[in-house]
Amino acid sequence: MIFRELNRGKCKTYLIACEETGVAALVDPVRDKLERYLALLAYHRLRLESVIDTHTHADHRTASFDLRELVGAATIMHRRAPAPHIDRHVEDGDVVAIGKIDVRVLFTPGHTPDGISLYFANRVLTGDTILIRGTGRSDFAGGDPAAQYDSITGKLFALPDATQMFPAHDYRGNTCSTIGDEKRLNPRVAGRSREAYVELMNNLGLALPEKIQEVLQPNQSALDDDGMHFPTLAELNQVRQRTAADVEAALAAPSPPLVLDVREAEEFDGELGHIAGAVLIPLKELPQRACEVESRKEGPTVVVCRAGVRSTTGAAILIGLGFERVANLKGGMCEWNDQRLAVERDTHDDG
Repeated sequence: MIFRELNRGKCKTYLIACEETGVAALVDPVRDKLERYLALLAYHRLRLESVIDTHTHADHRTASFDLRELVGAATIMHRRAPAPHIDRHVEDGDVVAIGKIDVRVLFTPGHTPDGISLYFANRVLTGDTILIRGTGRSDFAGGDPAAQYDSITGKLFALPDATQMFPAHDYRGNTCSTIGDEKRLNPRVAGRSREAYVELMNNLGLALPEKIQEVLQPNQSALDDDGMHFPTLAELNQVRQRTAADVEAALAAPSPPLVLDVREAEEFDGELGHIAGAVLIPLKELPQRACEVESRKEGPTVVVCRAGVRSTTGAAILIGLGFERVANLKGGMCEWNDQRLAVERDTHDDG
């Protein structure tokens, strides 16, 4: 097995490769390092079959979509990941095969709702769920400190103490720790109750990541278009969130809301289906095509996507265009399906 960290900086990208088969995977690739990755793969004559993001990143652009386009590598993220064009959605306990290396997925949300860790060969890649002598922040992008504490203590600390731990970021020059050392020495977690951890994380008072406005929404939407003007974080935070049960009840009322789905066409009729009567306008087309639903400008509108993230962006765009009663479906079609609510999937007869 070949296992290496490639960036030599605060953002970590890991290469996992099976020497016997020549099959490789990259974990958390950074777009600025794309040429470095391709050169390394060519030098070692490795075939990149998969690219795994442990979560949706807020401080750098992912290279996953570029690698998918350039070499055909399959993109892999958790089921709750908001971005389109993910070839495989994984859940807790799933196994990703890299040649003859089996990598087990641990669902470890908290830093973000879609966080995963990867366990193989006495190693665990923890994303930003836990860092070396620290933890990833949980104060934006749907973070949840209580879920993070449960992920750390219930999933990661259940691994053998000797398990080597490799995070997605490090700001102090560290490269590796062990689960046992973090149990004993991590100042945010060791000896701290769940309630105390939540209190600590809710009061860190940290500045937002420097590039979050340029990075987070493009990573969430897989859009790289200079013509797309994303809403500010303040505008996103003002969007009203409605639960799946609330939206279902509203749709059964005498004056139901317009359901505006901002996913890609293949998602609309894909595994999660769509809500009956939903109007499809992909997010990248919404600023130009919002006029198509102009007649509903004063009525209620619920914006929908896969995980409730791209649709929050879509809702903020509509509000900026003068739509008055706009809300977002919290948790998106993932939550709608988890609640076993009705969906439709259009079929097309080519005959």
